[in-house]
Amino acid sequence: MPLFPELRPRRLRLTKSIRDLVAETTLTVNDLIYPVFVREGIDEPEPIDAMPGQYRYPVEKVTDLVSRALELGVKAIILFGVPPAEKKDHIGTPAYDPKGPVPKAVKAIRREFGEEPVIFTDVCICGYTSHGHCGIPIEKRGRKLIDNDSTLKVIARMAVAHAEAGADFVAPSGMMDGMVQAIRGALDKEGFTEVGIMSYAVKYASGFYGPFRAAAESAPKFGDRRSYQMDPRNAMEAIKEVILDVEEGADILMVKPALAYLDVIRLVKENFPHYPLAAYNVSGEYSMVKAAAEKGWIDEKLVTLEILTAIKRAGADLILTYHALDVARWLREGYNPF
Repeated sequence: MPLFPELRPRRLRLTKSIRDLVAETTLTVNDLIYPVFVREGIDEPEPIDAMPGQYRYPVEKVTDLVSRALELGVKAIILFGVPPAEKKDHIGTPAYDPKGPVPKAVKAIRREFGEEPVIFTDVCICGYTSHGHCGIPIEKRGRKLIDNDSTLKVIARMAVAHAEAGADFVAPSGMMDGMVQAIRGALDKEGFTEVGIMSYAVKYASGFYGPFRAAAESAPKFGDRRSYQMDPRNAMEAIKEVILDVEEGADILMVKPALAYLDVIRLVKENFPHYPLAAYNVSGEYSMVKAAAEKGWIDEKLVTLEILTAIKRAGADLILTYHALDVARWLREGYNPF
């Protein structure tokens, strides 16, 4: 192999046109899924203090947001429900209420827009329970535990309620063992064989979820979620989790969070190249960028595009990100900082 001065890698970086021509990774609006919070009992969008630029939307206003997203080219959303505190209970009964905020929002979007956008719905009971855990707590041998198997029955009913409303994909996020199998069985039994599952196959017990928990009002009232979400010190464990979800019927896989787990995204993609892989650019990652940009410490556009490009470069095919509408607008305006 020739060396300098014959070999000069900078030749391929000389101009922007050359750099664009040989770029290995390209971020497009088609890569983005926009997370949307739908709140019952409000009339106007409610700003989320911990997530500048994000809101909880009443069902009646969700179609306005979707219209704006579609105009910008964002054709996929994921819905999170926020029920009133007085409706929450120990087992998350409101999660499968067909008149709950998510089913109502899905129906409204379908009536207004038909097949677009692609609608994903989060399937987890943490936002619907009085205790804020992703599973049902029980007392066993003197210890308070999250009961895996009884939780599966609730999230299966939740998935069916979302499918009945018109969701394209349900997305179980509670990290319960067997959750994909339980949901697939329930969907198929009710005739929803066409409804897909995007599994939060690799979800870590992360410190980056704080703003989301404030937005969804889903922070646990006791303990933490480390007994069911993954240990941040582990990478190879992700392969085991993905194998199980693939065998149980997952259609799309996910790694969450994204930025601190780029190595895990790469690991999963290399081992499961034939499955679409999503990565969740989570609330803490979003809010850190917003806070630093507000202080004038970073260039928000440049840093956001750099982060999302890194996530895609690591192996993600889809990126769930609160930056989606901003990025779509920047790309439409021709912004390309690289």
